[in-house]
Amino acid sequence: MTTNSHITVRPVTGGRELRTFIRLPQAIHAGDPNWIPPLDIERRLHLSKRFNPFFDHGEGELFIAWRGDEPVGRITAQIDRLHLERYDDATGFFGHVEAYDDPAIFRALLNAAAAWLNQRGMRRLRGPFSWNINQESGLLVEGFDTPPAFMMGHARPYYDACMRAAGMEKVMDLYAYDFTREMQVPEKLRRFIQREKEKGTLEVRPIDKRRLKEELHLLMGIFNDAWAENWGFVPFTKREFMEMGQQLNFLVSERDVAIASWKGEPAAMTVVMPDLNRMIADMNGKLLPFNWLKLLRRLKFSGPPERMRMPLMGVRRKFQNGLPGAVLALSVIDEVYTYNKNRGVQGAELSWVLETNTRVRHLIESVGARHYKTYRIYERTIA
Repeated sequence: MTTNSHITVRPVTGGRELRTFIRLPQAIHAGDPNWIPPLDIERRLHLSKRFNPFFDHGEGELFIAWRGDEPVGRITAQIDRLHLERYDDATGFFGHVEAYDDPAIFRALLNAAAAWLNQRGMRRLRGPFSWNINQESGLLVEGFDTPPAFMMGHARPYYDACMRAAGMEKVMDLYAYDFTREMQVPEKLRRFIQREKEKGTLEVRPIDKRRLKEELHLLMGIFNDAWAENWGFVPFTKREFMEMGQQLNFLVSERDVAIASWKGEPAAMTVVMPDLNRMIADMNGKLLPFNWLKLLRRLKFSGPPERMRMPLMGVRRKFQNGLPGAVLALSVIDEVYTYNKNRGVQGAELSWVLETNTRVRHLIESVGARHYKTYRIYERTIA
């Protein structure tokens, strides 16, 4: 337990406090028209050590900050053994941070997370990640004027100042890009893509759901290879990717996934999915008793979604440098973009991209996508 300026931070115990942890953001974000409450049942599964495959290789603790009997903030502290095996840097993480506009609350929460990590040998605190870099990452610091896409966070503008007041320093920014129906692959590259397709050098195809397990294994291999040298990268485990794939199987069509091969070798992939936040915005976090029927109807019977999100895209490292890399990336993006544009989708978000990944940023910007949200990763040493 940590106490700071009449603020007490203690671990979550029992179902009642878990519900408080899950529902607290609704009170903090009350009045913000761009806040979309996540579904309670999804959050329970996400936080569950039994159901979330993160806990196959990680451990974590949930904390709530209290002022008297009033909950005023929350945070998690977590250790990812896959990160430690890869980097050996004694870095632990925090996430799921929400609090009212008071630097003392943020300081108390972060100190509680740091103390929990310090007891387990960690010497650096980094985040927010919910739970690791392959899940929800970063704190929104730019782009408060639009709702977040599915599996992306939202924040109040004061969060950044409170984080810095608590001694947290920026270590990396993550960018989200807005795709509109006016996006166009540059004509020179479009002609090159078509020429390589006609020659048989380049092949772009949708996923085959009849061979879903095999296809998911292929997608995971491409993605893990493509991102292996990126800052903070931790590979998806087989269970993590297969579970995500089973969820996507329900949400996406075969043509929402594109796989590109170069001279017969699978080399690039991308996945788009409906922006479910647009569909659950009026549900107040509740799927029962009848909102599940409303969501099912919106997914299956109400025509194309208004917007999509592209959470996964990658080109194998051996192809990334030079023209083939650009062609492969744009070919899979254009494939899913054209399909969804033709069926009436109005726009999409590609998220996220490291601020330091200038090659991919320039590629995305070359087709007219606009950087419209920034998510920040912070860190500090643990005394």
